[in-house]
Amino acid sequence: MSGSGTDKTKSGHELTGPVVILVEPQLGENIGMAARAMGNFGLTRLRIVNPRDGWPNVHARRAASGADHILDQAVLFDTVEQAVADCTLLFATTARAHDQAKPVVAPDAAAREIVAQIGSGTGEVGILFGRERYGLQNEEVALANRIVTFPVNPGFASLNLAQAVLLMGYEWFKLSTAGALPFAMPERSEPASQHQMQAFMDNLVRELDKVEFLRPAEKRETMLVNLRNIFTRMDPTKQDMHTLHGVVMAIAEGRKGPAKGGVLDGEQATRLRALLAEHGQGATPSESGTVRGLARLLRRNPTDAERMLWQALTKDRRFAGQFKRQTPVGRHIPDFVSFVQRLAIELENPGETEAIVSDRATRQAWLEARDYKVVHMCVADVERDLEVELARLDASLREVR
Repeated sequence: MSGSGTDKTKSGHELTGPVVILVEPQLGENIGMAARAMGNFGLTRLRIVNPRDGWPNVHARRAASGADHILDQAVLFDTVEQAVADCTLLFATTARAHDQAKPVVAPDAAAREIVAQIGSGTGEVGILFGRERYGLQNEEVALANRIVTFPVNPGFASLNLAQAVLLMGYEWFKLSTAGALPFAMPERSEPASQHQMQAFMDNLVRELDKVEFLRPAEKRETMLVNLRNIFTRMDPTKQDMHTLHGVVMAIAEGRKGPAKGGVLDGEQATRLRALLAEHGQGATPSESGTVRGLARLLRRNPTDAERMLWQALTKDRRFAGQFKRQTPVGRHIPDFVSFVQRLAIELENPGETEAIVSDRATRQAWLEARDYKVVHMCVADVERDLEVELARLDASLREVR
């Protein structure tokens, strides 16, 4: 659920805890926040000694954030002696040394004594909290059996009232409930088996080989070990494996159907390709982001000819599932590529600049040096008679087989 962490559909712990005694609190807001801290940790019994601004107090109720049941049951006293009269074990919280010969304990040690005393049923346990401005007076500390102080920064030791109540409540509640957390990670799916892990790795490696990721050859085995360790450290579930399978296949297969985005006319595409080619020549590594950005713009905004050809490549049974559009091969990005068939398609627009022609020639030489066949198609031919161009492409594929 969103918003506050308080879920009123759940029942709280029914525990018998110590009495919280606030000595002459000055602000109603502090009383309310102390009550809220008590509610957080199952403390329900509040005693208030001579509150400065009177009682009941509307500011206390507003600050309690729903801990009204604690405020409704609060008991008022005129003096500290009256408030602690029935206590057989009394703790006084203070940040100052009062030079009194009595044990000084930390909150966790105090919590152990409180749990033991309440569990034995031998008497009431109370915790004194002093005024916001100057805490407890010497004669009030003298009433206590133990002094509780917190392990805080000695140079800045003062806590506000609600913080002090919260720390004591936390230690007592944690001990009383054996530190049980209110919720845990849900077990949505059973752990993935080694068989599932191996199937995923086989699928991942197959796709990585198609794009020549696992290079150079001498580092292949080390890269595979590192990849497997990434996933085994996750302790994945069956559902995790299904999701990862889907991610790999979505990346491998690309977009379904025509590429989405705008439509560039041939002149616009030519200008963009010229810019990409010119920027790519001699670009520094720091400028590679710009090159990738231009390539993404081309990919997202295909020309009419590119749309026509892409639709045919994804729907025609001779080519379906074999080609990707505007996908990197090394540092080059041909218009269409089949990693399986090691064949690239280059679309030539009319009026291309020298930079585009030079860039395409460099890309073709790089691809052919790595055993890719490059097929050139003129945009005008694709738009005039697509079937003829597809037949020519089919013939080229048969040659590389």
